[in-house]
Amino acid sequence: MRRLFPPGTATGATEPLADREWSIDELADAYAYPDEPGTSGRAWLRANMVTSLDGAAHHDGRSQPLSSDADMRIFGVLRGLADVVVVGAETVRQEGYRPARARKAFADRRAALGQMPAPVIAVVTASLDLDFASPLFAEPLVPTVVLTGAAHHADRADRARAAGADVIVAGDGEGIDPARAVRALADRGHTRLLTEGGPRLLGQFACSGVLDELCLTVAPVVTVGAAPRIMDGHAIADPERFALASLLEEVGFLFTRYRRI
Repeated sequence: MRRLFPPGTATGATEPLADREWSIDELADAYAYPDEPGTSGRAWLRANMVTSLDGAAHHDGRSQPLSSDADMRIFGVLRGLADVVVVGAETVRQEGYRPARARKAFADRRAALGQMPAPVIAVVTASLDLDFASPLFAEPLVPTVVLTGAAHHADRADRARAAGADVIVAGDGEGIDPARAVRALADRGHTRLLTEGGPRLLGQFACSGVLDELCLTVAPVVTVGAAPRIMDGHAIADPERFALASLLEEVGFLFTRYRRI
């Protein structure tokens, strides 16, 4: 892995480092959340997505065909640093989500920050059409969160609670209000947020102005087809600018990190 731009630098390049596998600690330092992310009155919301060269967010319904070993290492690091992983229900179903696990490599960091041993998985759903007998609800190290709107199915919400989930109402209609969802998680002490999509959820966060950072892996493949972009939804009236914070490369994969200006 080579560092093309150092963290926090958006212009100019240093001499490339020798290609090698970065340690977990090096990656954790490079991707650390800003100090005290909750001091601005809300959490810091980071997204992690992968795209093909031709803009596909997945291939055949899953992101794995676009990934690599280095991408999965960074995926694990971003989870290891987060309080909560926020994900849409369709992505949970398509990707077969399981509970996040505690990793020894992050135990000291998490303990020093007062974090739980593993990040919470927070599922965003309007219908609550979820498998509450799946490991995500039946076997979590920390209780799974369900984020939904006030017009939810009461019987399914009861089933979610019976399965041990924390049901959070974060919208007045069927779906969530993205900004309200972020505030609700922050109110529970979760200020280091990570969303893994899918595209509709990430589009909602971006349109609501609550997306602080985007970690985007660009895979050196083309897929053609009709897969969506990494964000799907209504156009933003005035495109929002992000600045390049860091750029890493390994075997043609680019690992970019952008922060909102």
